[in-house]
Amino acid sequence: MLSACGGKGFDQRTVIPEASWDVANRIPFDVTVDDTLGIYSFGMGLRHMENYRYSNLYVFLHTTMPNGNMTRDTIQVMLATPEGRWVGKGSGSMRDVKVVLNPNLRFPLGGTYHFEIEQAMREPVLKGISDIGLFIEKTGTFADLEATGETTETDETSNR
Repeated sequence: MLSACGGKGFDQRTVIPEASWDVANRIPFDVTVDDTLGIYSFGMGLRHMENYRYSNLYVFLHTTMPNGNMTRDTIQVMLATPEGRWVGKGSGSMRDVKVVLNPNLRFPLGGTYHFEIEQAMREPVLKGISDIGLFIEKTGTFADLEATGETTETDETSNR
């Protein structure tokens, strides 16, 4: 169960003021996990303006686990096709993009996970991203995956 979101999942975004994301502004999210046997779809959602200058977005996802161990992942989100068409849904000047980062995530520890999203585009102030966030949806249990022969990746650092 994800108690930060009523047990059904987590879907939270933070508005970036004036769609100008300062490199020093890490966007924080806290999620309390009680169910360590559940399997979750873990991803990121964002909205960007059509005048955003790039076809992609690089971010660092910083994770602090309940035991204090920390990880940092570099994530590239493709926002446009090679032909230059936006991949997100929407009309007018905004596009909404949801990207699954891990479809079979199992949280190895119960407790509060602290996530921070940091823009990594090598610009001191990145213009055109209006909001960004995380979503976590329960998709089954570890027993369900074992029954299908699939495996999950758990973070090795959780046991250190």
